[in-house]
Amino acid sequence: MENKPAISNFIRNIVIQDLESGKHSEIITRFPPEPNGYLHIGHAKSIVLNFELADEFNGKTYLRFDDTNPTKEEAEYVESIKEDVKWLGFQWDALYFASDYFQEMYERAILLIKKGLAYVDDLSAEEIREYRGTLTEPGKESPYRNRTVEENLDLFERMRKGEFEDGTRVLRAKIDMASPNINMRDPVIYRILHESHHNTGDKWCIYPMYDYAHPLEDAIEKITHSICTMEFEDHRPLYDWFVRECEMESIPRQIEFARLNMTNTVMSKRKLKQFVDEGIVDGWDDPRMPTISGLRRKGYTPKAIRNFCREIGVAKNQSIVDEQMLEYFIRADLNETAPRTMAILRPLKVIITNYPEGQVEMLEAENNPDDPSMGTRKIPFSREIYIEQEDFMENPPKKYFRLFPDNEVRLKNAYFIKCNDVIKDEEGNVVELHCTYDIETKSGTGFTGRKVKGTIHWVDANHCIPAEFRLYEPLILDEEEEEDKHFLEQINPNSLEVLQGFVEDNMKDVKAHEKFQFFRHGYFNVDPKHNKDDNLVFNRIVSLRSSFKL
Repeated sequence: MENKPAISNFIRNIVIQDLESGKHSEIITRFPPEPNGYLHIGHAKSIVLNFELADEFNGKTYLRFDDTNPTKEEAEYVESIKEDVKWLGFQWDALYFASDYFQEMYERAILLIKKGLAYVDDLSAEEIREYRGTLTEPGKESPYRNRTVEENLDLFERMRKGEFEDGTRVLRAKIDMASPNINMRDPVIYRILHESHHNTGDKWCIYPMYDYAHPLEDAIEKITHSICTMEFEDHRPLYDWFVRECEMESIPRQIEFARLNMTNTVMSKRKLKQFVDEGIVDGWDDPRMPTISGLRRKGYTPKAIRNFCREIGVAKNQSIVDEQMLEYFIRADLNETAPRTMAILRPLKVIITNYPEGQVEMLEAENNPDDPSMGTRKIPFSREIYIEQEDFMENPPKKYFRLFPDNEVRLKNAYFIKCNDVIKDEEGNVVELHCTYDIETKSGTGFTGRKVKGTIHWVDANHCIPAEFRLYEPLILDEEEEEDKHFLEQINPNSLEVLQGFVEDNMKDVKAHEKFQFFRHGYFNVDPKHNKDDNLVFNRIVSLRSSFKL
């Protein structure tokens, strides 16, 4: 992996203090996704933070699946998450599942009951919400709150054995129904759920709640710094309460930071799943999705994403990052690594009438003018070529320097050509141009006889490869989600444009995920999903230029 400077932030400062004070001799962090969807760019920020923080101080990072909700979790998501973490360039020191600890969690719940700190409640979910109170009013105690220890142990064991139906009983912590922190008002820690689990099968029919399970998982794994996003700040007293009252030997520290929010981007896994389920996109890896698999398929590189995550930094204050910042980093990466080539997305045929029929010559072009080590390639040139439709205008405005009647332009890496005749169909559309070329103006010969202001790209019509080009715009029109507007109403109906055109003939053997800079069009990635049976499909990663600056 590339050399990276240590970037100071408040979490890193805490780690340094804990090491210098002797509180910890080794740093252990974790990345704990719930396997209920695919990871997105917001998760990438957490991955980079946790893994690189531990790496900097020679510590460890665990990958742990928080799989306590069998109704939403699938093995497919587990595998996709592992693939994404590896692709980003990280390797976990150990792999764990929260479900591996179900027995210990159950035993710790029994400990809470025996200490008089947990009870079985028969209230319905709606009644529990009503009893909980509001931010300004204290809650009411459940009529079942003062059951005896013996009664609670009996009922909890019967819950465990499957004697009761879903939703009829829960186990709640007994803390303080008048607490100003609503999370401390006797939270539910176990519910009945007769659902098969992807990891434990039908062994359990009661499942722990996240707020109970997560601190115990951290303590069991001896996590030193449990890094999470700011919405869990109000849960921290409950986190500490469970660690303390469950008498865990190891005491992790929860630290919160601001999650990533980006313009024109939805970060909710629930909403992203709705895009997939309703067919708005063609899967979790659709290049319009902010998922890591979607960014990978679009053509983003791990290096660009890591650099982006480092640059946005770590803070407590919420902010919205311009999506153009992410585009900045992929441009910077691909500018150094992507070979240059030519592609025609909207073809217009040109016949060079004074070029010998049947003749083909091979012209030479640099693969990257900024990096001679990338070498050169041969490009066939003959009497018939394709240019972009936008590179010709019959009645051009001032300062239009491309091709128009009686005007001369340079074909990149080739010759000057001059437009003599315009061929139209019955509806008046331009379908073909007849031009002449000047043999003295061949690129690389040092011709200085005259100059032209315009240079356009092209492909040879007899040797080019048909290709499909997919041009993407943001899936969400508004810069940020509006509270009074359903997110599906913000979908951009023009988020995908599909074009049929041509690429140079040296592209016929390209492989999935190879990346190129198409002259004037931007950076493109060979699509791994649709690129089959000689049907080349390229996804535009990003255009060539942006006004965004760091």
